[in-house]
Amino acid sequence: MSQVDSLKAAHALLLLGALLLARPFAALAQEVPPAVEYGQPATPRVVAYVRMALQSGDLASAEALVQQYRRLNGDTPEALQALSWVARGELAARQYPKAFQTAEEVRRASQTALGTRALDAEPYLPLALGTAYEVQAESLFQQNQRDQALLLLQKALKLWQGTSLVDRLQKNINLMTLQGRPMPLLRAAEWLGSKPAPASALRGKVVLLFFWAHWCPDCKADAPVMAKLAKEFGPAGLTIVAPTRRYGYTASDEHAAPAVENAFIGRVFEHYYASISNAQVPLDSSNFQRFGVSTTPTIVLVDRRGIVRLYHPGLMSEAALRAVLEPLLAAK
Repeated sequence: MSQVDSLKAAHALLLLGALLLARPFAALAQEVPPAVEYGQPATPRVVAYVRMALQSGDLASAEALVQQYRRLNGDTPEALQALSWVARGELAARQYPKAFQTAEEVRRASQTALGTRALDAEPYLPLALGTAYEVQAESLFQQNQRDQALLLLQKALKLWQGTSLVDRLQKNINLMTLQGRPMPLLRAAEWLGSKPAPASALRGKVVLLFFWAHWCPDCKADAPVMAKLAKEFGPAGLTIVAPTRRYGYTASDEHAAPAVENAFIGRVFEHYYASISNAQVPLDSSNFQRFGVSTTPTIVLVDRRGIVRLYHPGLMSEAALRAVLEPLLAAK
């Protein structure tokens, strides 16, 4: 860490301490920063403070913040989400047994909370529980217990069918299993623009799947990279498929009808993604389930034989993407 970064981290912790001393937790619990993007839940203030401490490398302070918050407020969904971030911090610090146990604490407390509410009745409990499964699976995987990690995720996937956890659990299964296997089926019951080509027409092509969401700022940030690659490598056999889905809302309507949302998605595509030449755009939520797209963008690269060679949830730099893409295009 540079001297500037160290000063920033120290300043962040001083600010954190000042805020905590100045405001009681009961008041802080009622305050949330603004949402990052429309349709997405705001970050609870206690979670923001915990993340600030973790970003500064201060896992002990993050743990202390959550302990104090839970003492004063109980195991609220916000408290459990904050605790799940502590589990992430322990995982990042390679404290795998401790991370597993903290995640187990989140999971058990979440199960208790679900005795009086549905999982998706509010946004924070699903985030906490999803993180708990994710941390436990990754902790096992990092300790060379891949089979146990997959079993944990598969049991959870069966348990939580029909909830918002499905995509996230499938994502973690895919991270451990999808590369080197045939590409899952892509459906196109609906689409934007021209009708997507059937799967059989993709054989012999290198396929770049770019899963995006109309509300997603990271997807919009990656769009110029996709456009550049499409223009440069389209003649060499690259096909870009950009699946998306409905979420039930638009920037101006929290409960948008499908036809209204479809029109909105089309406008978003034209504004941000139309420069991706010849992109095929299936509109089907089942694609997101099969590919485990709980993170957008999600980028998948498939070789000319239909085998997945890259599965990457989240932003990806042009250089990193080229490093995988160019050898696939060179192979015949």
